[in-house]
Amino acid sequence: MKISLSDIGKRFNREWIFRHISFEFESGNHIVITGANGSGKSTLLQLIAGAVTPNEGVIKFESDNKLIADENHYQYLSIAAPYLELPGEMTLTEFLTFHKKFKPLIQNLSVEEVIDVLALKKSADKQIRYFSSGMMQRVKLAQAIFSDTKVVLLDEPGTNLDEQGMGLYLSLITNYCKERLVIVSSNDPKEYSFCTGNLPVTRYK
Repeated sequence: MKISLSDIGKRFNREWIFRHISFEFESGNHIVITGANGSGKSTLLQLIAGAVTPNEGVIKFESDNKLIADENHYQYLSIAAPYLELPGEMTLTEFLTFHKKFKPLIQNLSVEEVIDVLALKKSADKQIRYFSSGMMQRVKLAQAIFSDTKVVLLDEPGTNLDEQGMGLYLSLITNYCKERLVIVSSNDPKEYSFCTGNLPVTRYK
């Protein structure tokens, strides 16, 4: 799997956030996007996810040396981010079962096995709206990491996690993301300690 950014730029109204970003991401690599607050880290991750479109430049997805059509990018990636909401009226079991219909789980894991890995077995039948912020973050990470996708996008993955939660997050990366392309947007070294590459982003002036 390869994602190529060619001279990417994004603006809101007439103000450019960033410009002239070129980079290649490949499977097996773990890359962090860093930059000061307001530099566009999260925006760049959303561009890769297809949630927003660039104002200039091209983003290409390739698998097995074949170009993937823009409308099919979503099949190859999953994302966890603070701004993505969870359906509070669903229980954890209901949500993961519903999500599984759209993105199968890796390694043929069952919903029950995922919940067990998350250490949320006692809350399996509790509505998500009653979860703590840390528990919700675990669910968001599970939604992304346990989806059977080649690309995992993580925006500030340590949000609301305590020390135990951070340990769980890092173990999920170690155990389930070795051969996958992982792209993290963060300025916290604890969140990207496993990354071997860095794409710095600076606000365009």
